[in-house]
Amino acid sequence: MTDALAPVRRARTAIDDVADAFFLKLLELKPELAAALGIPAYGSGFFDYSPAGHQVFAQAIQKTLARLEDLNPVDDVDGVTLDAMRERLGLELEFLATGITELNNIECPSQLIRNVFDLMPTETAEDWERIAERLENVSGALDGYIASLRKSRDEGHVAAARQINAVVWQSREHAKDNGYFKSLAAEAEIKDNELDAGTRSRLERGAAGAAAAYVDFADFLETELLPTAPEKDAVGRAYYELCSRRFLGAAVNLDETYAWAVAELDRLIAEQVEVAGRIKPGATIEEAKAILNAEPARQLKGSAALKQWMQATADQALADLAGVHFDIPAPMDRLECMIAPTQEGVIYYSVPSDDFSRPGRMWWSIPPGEDEFTTWAETSTVYHEGVPGHHLQYGTATYQRELLNNWRRHACWVSGHGEGWALYAEQLMLELGYLADPGDYMGMLDMQRMRAARVVFDLGVHLELDVPEQWGSGTWTPEKGYEFLTRHLDISEGALEFEFTRYLGWPGQASSYKVGQRVWQEIRAIRQQTDGDTFDLRAFHTEALNLGSVGLDTLRRALLPGF
Repeated sequence: MTDALAPVRRARTAIDDVADAFFLKLLELKPELAAALGIPAYGSGFFDYSPAGHQVFAQAIQKTLARLEDLNPVDDVDGVTLDAMRERLGLELEFLATGITELNNIECPSQLIRNVFDLMPTETAEDWERIAERLENVSGALDGYIASLRKSRDEGHVAAARQINAVVWQSREHAKDNGYFKSLAAEAEIKDNELDAGTRSRLERGAAGAAAAYVDFADFLETELLPTAPEKDAVGRAYYELCSRRFLGAAVNLDETYAWAVAELDRLIAEQVEVAGRIKPGATIEEAKAILNAEPARQLKGSAALKQWMQATADQALADLAGVHFDIPAPMDRLECMIAPTQEGVIYYSVPSDDFSRPGRMWWSIPPGEDEFTTWAETSTVYHEGVPGHHLQYGTATYQRELLNNWRRHACWVSGHGEGWALYAEQLMLELGYLADPGDYMGMLDMQRMRAARVVFDLGVHLELDVPEQWGSGTWTPEKGYEFLTRHLDISEGALEFEFTRYLGWPGQASSYKVGQRVWQEIRAIRQQTDGDTFDLRAFHTEALNLGSVGLDTLRRALLPGF
């Protein structure tokens, strides 16, 4: 078989030109995006998070959509680009029109401003100069965000008190003497040399200024925003529907999806019972997990051991799958596992730089006080974040520079597509035999169960739906939801608190994983049925990955033309 992931060469089109022009505008408006992609030419600033900055962004979107109006696709790639841009950019305008400035514990400017420093190179004195310059710009970025939060408040839109309190805590943690910014400056070093006194002094001043800016931000949240914040977490159906379309790139029947998720959760629990019997005949799920937790070979002590295990597991998957089930050419064959510098209880992937000089990375943010880990519970997570999950997904889009325009490669990301693929990848690894060990199989089912429970919680609490009789009575409240999560999310207390707050503050996102997986599996099943004996799973995956990340409706139209 030929290398299906060889770079596909294709002539540029007028639609590609519009997409690439918009991508360049994004880099200009959002220098932190350029930093995330390893493109230093756009300076060390931040997006203008003020109302004026959002207006400039909206105007750029409107101009782009207007340029697309009279253009017709010349090939299938163009058709997908046109479909995806109209859906993504149009939806962005809908969000901007709400006047809502988002604030939550995981994905808002408060975190985005800090997170960019994790992706900046630290090899040379020049790298540290750029970091120092960006540290000096933190205060202005947060000031712009504060201005938008004030405007949003004045128009009647304030995040729930729970989210504000969470971000206050995060901000004050960053600002401590041993917090993120001052630690970043104190630990600055370059290979085989010393940073000069001027650079180190600038770093220290920049870190102190950034820390002070986060203190001021926390003070603003506590004194100005919190007194006006609603206690109620539920966002209601109208706003939830908008959020759901953002994360899925599709409009789904929310009530049907809720009923499906309840049934899916029951199915996964029944499958766990069956696997528990393989671990010990007659064992309950809890008893089987206790057996797994007691096996020394499945235990890891300390973050160094966790990082080493993550890397070894990821490397083995790369070596085994490359050239057999997937084409993984260099430089996609490098994945770096990292312990995150934060303590927020989340595991995530960061994209490779455009030239792959900085590889794709898997990050583990360990909550305070946690020092012991179990491999059986986390093996499928490595496949989710790494190969064949996000690393193949992002890596393929980055690699196909001759096929996809830069907006498709770097700026279009849809959670339902991306996270749906990563869950699909977990299931695929089970199909391929990599999770045949009953412990690893139980861990995968635990992760799938968690994602199904999240759909039930997310829809149930935000829409205030009826609690299924097997899980309680009445309508959902956050308190009922928390108790429900404790029964289905077998994670640490710190991670559970983070996840609970995340779902309440980021409506629609938690559901996008399992709903996205559902769509991926439906598309594959239809292709298998229609293609019959000619269906080639490896070729199907390559075709799908070569699309990059798009909304789920766009994905259906691309992979199932005529349906």
